[in-house]
Amino acid sequence: MRLGKTIFRAATLLTLVSGLIVIIFLFFNHGTAFAARPATAPTPQGPNRFTTMQVDYTRYVWWLAAWSDNKVYCSFYADHEGLPTENDVYSACKLEVYNAWKANSKPCEETDSKACPGYYFIQIAHRPATREVTVKLPSPQVWISLTGCNPDKRGWCTQQPKLVLTAEEPLPNESIVSIEGTIGKSPFKCEGKTCTFKLSKTIPAGIRIKFWANSTFGDNSKPYDALLRVLDESSKPGQLSNSWYVDVISSQWTGTPTASCAAIWEAFPPTEGLPQWLVTPASIEDLKSNIPYNYLAANLISQGVTDATNCPNGGLNSDGSANGCGIRAAQNDVREWQNRFDQLIFTVAQDVDVPAQLLKNLFSRESQFWPGVFKNGKDIGLGQMTEGGADTTLLWNPSFYNQFCPLILNKNQCETKGFASLKPYQQDLLRGALVGSVDARCANCPLGLDLSRANFSIKIFAHTLLANCEQAGKIVQNVSGHMPGEVVDYETMWRFTLVNYNAGAGCLSEAITQTYDPGAKNSLKWENVSPILESDCPGSTVYVEDISKDSAASGSQPTETPTATP
Repeated sequence: MRLGKTIFRAATLLTLVSGLIVIIFLFFNHGTAFAARPATAPTPQGPNRFTTMQVDYTRYVWWLAAWSDNKVYCSFYADHEGLPTENDVYSACKLEVYNAWKANSKPCEETDSKACPGYYFIQIAHRPATREVTVKLPSPQVWISLTGCNPDKRGWCTQQPKLVLTAEEPLPNESIVSIEGTIGKSPFKCEGKTCTFKLSKTIPAGIRIKFWANSTFGDNSKPYDALLRVLDESSKPGQLSNSWYVDVISSQWTGTPTASCAAIWEAFPPTEGLPQWLVTPASIEDLKSNIPYNYLAANLISQGVTDATNCPNGGLNSDGSANGCGIRAAQNDVREWQNRFDQLIFTVAQDVDVPAQLLKNLFSRESQFWPGVFKNGKDIGLGQMTEGGADTTLLWNPSFYNQFCPLILNKNQCETKGFASLKPYQQDLLRGALVGSVDARCANCPLGLDLSRANFSIKIFAHTLLANCEQAGKIVQNVSGHMPGEVVDYETMWRFTLVNYNAGAGCLSEAITQTYDPGAKNSLKWENVSPILESDCPGSTVYVEDISKDSAASGSQPTETPTATP
């Protein structure tokens, strides 16, 4: 239905009646009410928009001649500068000529060129030309936002909010015809480029919204997905709600950024707010800590940063740890050193989307901020990466793999194959290069450390956390048959992620398999899984509890030495 310049808005009231979502379309201003269609709306094919254009280029004419008789065996065009490529020869010449050229393509080094086997190229001409190329046009998009919320200090809306879908058509001569989709299993359609829904309470697990835009171009945007949860509360029992809490998980959400890994797990964060260990604080100052690290103090003393000559044995015990006098002597240096990476942690956390406090707590536990090598030399850097940890990063963080792989291997190999499909020697190269990239040891550097490499490693460890978040979620999904957020709360999923980081996927998978009970509600609570972890993977639960203490970055004393990561 075309409405010209008439403002057309649709609002949908979502209510829960006897466990069923009832959808009523309310239209304001002009327009007719449309009942929800009984049949499920078909899924659109997505954008299909291309155009052709004429492009100028230079056409080069080549001959392929034999050294033995200078006879031209093949002639062809090339549309690029430089010598013809293998594809140029293969596409234009006979197969026997191509094979002979391929087998004998080295330059002739004989005094008499007729004695050389194979062929050589001769460029005989070049001239301007035009060709028609196909260009992909930008596609329409649909964004999801919230309006009319007026949040209180807790983040609850003090008036009934509305969800708004807004479509954008990037082509100047085209426009959005309508937005449609489904809420749960019920279809909806709104004419024009906006669609507004008045929100009421949903089921606790939320409801799924699928939506797309239709364009005058004759195609659709790609179908998008959102998970919506609306909670409400009233000041007195029996009264209508006077507060609403809205969570939206979607790539198209334009409101407050979703909590880290919430979209991967489809897990809503707690309404009371995230625990301190899972936040990125408002300022860098809030990351500061003052913990009397023994391992860090010993390294600062042994490298000459701290002068402990007045202490017994120079401030060190026979096993290399700092004695009491050494810890006191290193107090100021330890405080300064453990906060030297705060700016980078804060910046990387925002860039990669991991909690800054978690990243700092992780470094605290793993290395006490000394980016060297611990124990047997297989645990390296601020986050103590191993080759097993590198495997996880490269396998479960595809975007990082796509950035890192071309730095080590041929770009074509990286683009056509994922890490799992590479040959073993190529995997070894990538794995070794990733571990090496976080190794800050440097014999000729001050303190024996390349601090620029330590700084660079912070982003790698952030991406490693995301990879473990992906793998932990997949383990829960494989065992339970549900998205993680349906069977595990948000904070527990982060605890599982830390287990995966520290003890490995095998430990986590086995513990979840033993604990999960499809007939019991909330069987995968941390208190149910942790005893099995402690039995099968000793130390993993202590590791998690140490990192997840809200006081870990501001005063509690962690373990005396860093812990190894598989």
